[in-house]
Amino acid sequence: MVTEHRAVAALRVFLVVLFGVLVVFQTFSLPGQFAYMAAESPEDAYLRWPATVVAVFWVLCVQVVIVSTWKLLSLVKNDRIFTEASLKWVDAIVWAIAAAWVVLVGVFLYVGFKADDPGVPLLLFLLTVGVTVLGLLMVVMRALLRQATTLRSDMEAVI
Repeated sequence: MVTEHRAVAALRVFLVVLFGVLVVFQTFSLPGQFAYMAAESPEDAYLRWPATVVAVFWVLCVQVVIVSTWKLLSLVKNDRIFTEASLKWVDAIVWAIAAAWVVLVGVFLYVGFKADDPGVPLLLFLLTVGVTVLGLLMVVMRALLRQATTLRSDMEAVI
């Protein structure tokens, strides 16, 4: 079984790699892909910049989750996860997921009303449900963290 220390170290390595890959996507790959698509399909070229902005925004939301997770890992490492400081980082995750969800619902509705083929709307619906579940799970986890923090504070006050 992997120890907590090793799991935290491995997670940090993968968070750095993920963040780096997302920066590359955000700055080169996504804008380049949408420019290429606009050149290949001039009738859809008007979507180039809105699609670029939305995709970069979603990547930014994931980056907020990564940074917040990093900060939470620091609190775990220092045995300070059950403090009020951890709640602000969980809040940042919840708000990033909520912001991404709002934009995703907007894209889903836009595409859903314009689509000829049900494939893309169904995929967007699946993503919307998945992000909804993730967001609600984070809200529940935040409530559990709040309860654990309160219990720990109460226990420390008694001792």
